[in-house]
Amino acid sequence: MANSDLTLEWNSEQDHIEITPELIAKLEELLRLAGEMEGVTEGEVALSFVDDEAIHELNKQYRGINKPTDVLSFAMSEAGEEEIEIHYDQAGEDEPDEQPGEGEEDSFIEPLGDIIISVPRAMEQAEDYGHSVERELGFLFVHGFLHLIGYDHQSEEDEISMFAKQEDILQKAGLSR
Repeated sequence: MANSDLTLEWNSEQDHIEITPELIAKLEELLRLAGEMEGVTEGEVALSFVDDEAIHELNKQYRGINKPTDVLSFAMSEAGEEEIEIHYDQAGEDEPDEQPGEGEEDSFIEPLGDIIISVPRAMEQAEDYGHSVERELGFLFVHGFLHLIGYDHQSEEDEISMFAKQEDILQKAGLSR
């Protein structure tokens, strides 16, 4: 199993369900599995559990869609912006300048982005689909993570591919329908 430095930071701004340590452990497992599948070995994902009002406002503000949705993803970097800037000394030598506290940089975890999930939507969808709220939250989390790393579902082909990946990850974590 590959060593992973993927981390999950989360908060809950809703009072519809209790966010249990078991749920967080399952989401961390999903993050690890998705990262392994996609070759993403490090980074931090910030997850917020919110209500419909909060996600409605975010959807309106950032996507121009005036209604609630189930999940939103905000990637910290777009494809191609991952280049590291190296500073050279004024003599033009090929060695990077030594920066104070350079060893501290090693502990910095690059943020991949934010995932916001509407808990009331997840609860409704779980009931509609006839599976657990845990599975629906897992599905939405994996869906959001795949968006953070560049997946989209604008075409039918892309949607089929993305949803197949999601199902594979959920199955590996024991979250079947």
